Amino acid sequence: MAELFIGLMSGTSLDGVDAVLADFAAPRPTLRAHVHRGFAPELRAELLRLQAESGDELHRAAVAAQHLARAYAATIEDLLLHAGVEAGAVRAAGVHGQTVRHRPDAGYTLQLNAPALIAELTGIDVVADFRSRDIAAGGQGAPLVPAFHAAVFAVDAPRAVVNIGGIANVTGVPARGYAAPIIGFDCGPGNVLLDAWIGACLNEPFDRDGRWAAAGTVDGALLAELLAEPYFAAPPPKSTGRDLFNLDWLQRRLHGRLVDARDVQATLAQLTSTTIGQAIATHVPQAQDVVVCGGGAYNPTLMAPLADACAPRPVVGSAALGVAPEHVEALAFAWLARAHLRGEAGNLPAVTGARGARVLGARYPAG
Repeated sequence: MAELFIGLMSGTSLDGVDAVLADFAAPRPTLRAHVHRGFAPELRAELLRLQAESGDELHRAAVAAQHLARAYAATIEDLLLHAGVEAGAVRAAGVHGQTVRHRPDAGYTLQLNAPALIAELTGIDVVADFRSRDIAAGGQGAPLVPAFHAAVFAVDAPRAVVNIGGIANVTGVPARGYAAPIIGFDCGPGNVLLDAWIGACLNEPFDRDGRWAAAGTVDGALLAELLAEPYFAAPPPKSTGRDLFNLDWLQRRLHGRLVDARDVQATLAQLTSTTIGQAIATHVPQAQDVVVCGGGAYNPTLMAPLADACAPRPVVGSAALGVAPEHVEALAFAWLARAHLRGEAGNLPAVTGARGARVLGARYPAG
């Protein structure tokens, strides 16, 4: 008998919403349908503005959350239509929301969302607010996907799983059946600086296929300056976001340097690849291979230097293992919604630094 859950994810890259319908009747979830819905330009621009301090934030954030919830609900409707499934057949939807502040050091993380409105519009129970319970228990509230990575990608040898979204995170997955802890942490910028720089220079939302970066040359002195950021050397547990890695962070390090804009982009691609490789070598040295998911898996200008940075470990996209890169995070939040309904812990204290395992999220019934 089918056990259907929906997962929605809109990440740091702000490119839109990925939604999946997954069947958890078997030990390994089966993807029934997937849709992507881009953000309206005005909503994306407002979400981007809300990433930094600005005027009238409380009102603007509340209004943006309503627009975001309606976009989420419309995405769910598209997904159900595509799958040919009625809303009543779905147990719950896991809806992460849009992170606009992530400050575990100050005891909070903030994801814009209006889950009660989503439940009202779709007629489906919604599970949301996944991160705050872990932070209340002294954790980072992130990353939350390592447990899912281990459930889906574990094999008979240890491996690393890398998600390259706006921020890149690494999961160390032990060999299947081996009693070793799963580790995971945000290792640094994924696409966030690449997107910010091309947006500032060319008014483009992202560097399609890394073509602009491929036209440049890595600037060694600039790369060394970027790699000097203390975050990279900090030990896990750790998590980060646009609060640290943003255009201002980059421009402070560019101040007084005469570097061609394309060379900056090439250097940022190398920064992402280098920091991922260093994180794996330092914290997951036992990994026999590296599985890459997230939008960065489709960027050859990232993947080529990443293969060099991870050598001699082979690097493979998650699609080769049966899960498309853009499906992984949304599937993870469907999985976390199911864990919430089952009363199962969704965090890994060894990953987040929380005092213990906790059931994550809050449920908003449809009726």
